[in-house]
Amino acid sequence: MKRRNTQAQTDILEVLKSSDRAMSHEQLQAVLGTKVDRATIYRVLNRFCEDGLVHKAMDDDGKQYFAYCAGCDKPNNKHNHNHFHFKCRRCGKVECLQHKMHIPLPEGYVITDFNGMISGYCSHCAPGGI
Repeated sequence: MKRRNTQAQTDILEVLKSSDRAMSHEQLQAVLGTKVDRATIYRVLNRFCEDGLVHKAMDDDGKQYFAYCAGCDKPNNKHNHNHFHFKCRRCGKVECLQHKMHIPLPEGYVITDFNGMISGYCSHCAPGGI
């Protein structure tokens, strides 16, 4: 079923596309101001996740962050949503880590999906950082 495109969807997607980090509902609301209400942001983000336009990551306190999936809007593009995310404890930036990581599992276990958040200090906030 083709979904109708609304101005709220366009506005939310543009904010996510232009961001260098994953964003929480609150961060999106701060950028959008009164243009889009809180309930609409929740609804649109969930729809974007269902449609594969964005993916979400959850930090250790349950807060969800959403990131635009570059290239997922192209037909037959198989973007991998199974990757780790990194949250800086100082500046709060949440970003996708695209590096492959090996996850050792007991024999007989098979990974189909995962969502992981690593926290620490980004390269700008770490002692001796850039």
